[in-house]
Amino acid sequence: MRNRFFSCLTLMLVALKAVAAATIVSVNSFGLKPDSRVNATPYVMKALQECKKHPEAVLTFDKGRYDFWEAHATERKYYESNTYDDRNPKVLAILLDEMQGVTFDGQGSEFIMHGQIQPVTLHRCKNITLRNFSIDWEVPLTAQGKVLNSTPRYMDVEIDREQYPYIIENNLLTFVGEGWKSVCWSIMQFEPDTRFVCYNTGDNLGWGKRYHAQELKKGVVRLTEPGEGETAPFPAAGTMLVLRHNNRDHAGMFFFHSEGVKLENINIYHTGGLGVLCQYSKELSFNRVNLVPNEAKKRVLSGHDDGLHIMGCSGKVTVDGCRFAGLMDDPINIHGTCSRIIKVLSPTRVQCRFMQSMSVGMEWGRPGEKAGFIDNKTMRTVGTSTVSRFEAINLTDFIVDFSEPIPAGIQEGNVLENLTCAPDAEIRNCHFGSCRARGLLVSTPGKVVVEDNIFESSGSAILIAGDANDWFESGAVKDVLIRRNEFRYPCNSSLYQFCEAVISIYPEIPEPDVRYPFHRNIRIEENTFHLFDYPILYARSVDGLTFLDNKLIRNTTYQPYHYRKEGITLEYCRNVRIGRSQVEGDVLGSKVKLDHTARGSVKFIKEPFFKITK
Repeated sequence: MRNRFFSCLTLMLVALKAVAAATIVSVNSFGLKPDSRVNATPYVMKALQECKKHPEAVLTFDKGRYDFWEAHATERKYYESNTYDDRNPKVLAILLDEMQGVTFDGQGSEFIMHGQIQPVTLHRCKNITLRNFSIDWEVPLTAQGKVLNSTPRYMDVEIDREQYPYIIENNLLTFVGEGWKSVCWSIMQFEPDTRFVCYNTGDNLGWGKRYHAQELKKGVVRLTEPGEGETAPFPAAGTMLVLRHNNRDHAGMFFFHSEGVKLENINIYHTGGLGVLCQYSKELSFNRVNLVPNEAKKRVLSGHDDGLHIMGCSGKVTVDGCRFAGLMDDPINIHGTCSRIIKVLSPTRVQCRFMQSMSVGMEWGRPGEKAGFIDNKTMRTVGTSTVSRFEAINLTDFIVDFSEPIPAGIQEGNVLENLTCAPDAEIRNCHFGSCRARGLLVSTPGKVVVEDNIFESSGSAILIAGDANDWFESGAVKDVLIRRNEFRYPCNSSLYQFCEAVISIYPEIPEPDVRYPFHRNIRIEENTFHLFDYPILYARSVDGLTFLDNKLIRNTTYQPYHYRKEGITLEYCRNVRIGRSQVEGDVLGSKVKLDHTARGSVKFIKEPFFKITK
């Protein structure tokens, strides 16, 4: 007992010493006052320069509102993954540049952005903690409306002109902001009571610029269908609309080559692109980071695209107690980036190309990192080698030298994957609310644990993908545990790309071969599924797949609509175990469909429900 007392006392003294050693740097000591609406950018820059002088500094803000404009902001070129380069250099409101050990504490403050700007950027930083603040825009880069009247030919939409100023230009609904204007090109529909994406709507109001807009009176716009003979599925009166217009040209936060980054107690109410983009960074932690609509402003919209986007990272990614809703893409996406080999220059040298337009300009690899060589037709990794040199030729093409010979048979059209930039991931206690697309996308060979989460995603709740022919997002999984999650009835209630079931394991493989499975060792155990439709699990090219001890409960909120009429579909799979399902109600998807999957490769373990269809 005495030893325990002295141990606790020692820990307390160490903690107190650490607090005493930290230098507190207040932004407000530089003359910035909360709620003043002056441009906070230059004051924060000065405070950050002061923090560089003090190891383990804590930067604080008196609680209040702080506004950030492009004036005085740093401009720097970044080629950000899954982001358009419409505006480069990027405009950086808050830049932590090569800093270590800093804690950035907003103490409950609101950071309000103006214009096309990137709120927070970490450039080659280490051991940084960001906490206790929110991010929003004075004029969001996505808009919102409400359907007042709907007919087969048009709908009348009410728009809050204060929050979402607009004009009608060339018969198109055009939103205007601080230094920008942008034409509405797509519309998402949300239920006014639940705030879920409307059942079986998805992207069905994507007209581009082929429609007619007319202002009936201030704040009311009539949108007429694109052309003769087309039947627009106009939503019912009362439906909330997200009116999409801007491009994804800045992230909300961007972490570049940074290590040991912790985010705590942060609300990101809006972004102009991806929410938090982590690129070539390692050891990342997100605790109570919420990408959700600002309810105080009566919004159903939040971020312009993905929530947490983890590309080319390493170490461990921890996401705990986070919430996502109202995003215009996936809440979490973890992946690498494949590049196509366009020329074999020597036995140890290849020329490659970034094939996806939102991947150009990036730094694919560094000396000492391990590369995998993939046959793009079968998606089989035929060998590996170690990078000795990376040389960019232009924004799309680069040369990689290897310390060992490349595998025999590698040719033009095959692809490279960076196997070092492949993190472990733990995702726990999160709420994946209704967003435009899927819930969690995970493509990494690291160890992945997804447990104790709630999913209400409009598309598939979990997508495990990977491809080298379209999006070029790499990462064949090797160890995934999906356990004790609750998949609620909105899951897979609209169709988007890859949404084959509530859990969709869908690598894009032009010529799949059961002898060379792409994914391995995926366990789906002890979850609860509330199912209104048939497809529960779709799996393609997996070796070692288990679906055990899951509870299946029939839900009748929506009508079945999906084209798949089997509960489980297995394509080019082997070593599959299904068993001990607990069923409540008349769950629809009892059939198991086998496609290029041997009957002997599927083992049932005390299974009362699923049966292989003939």
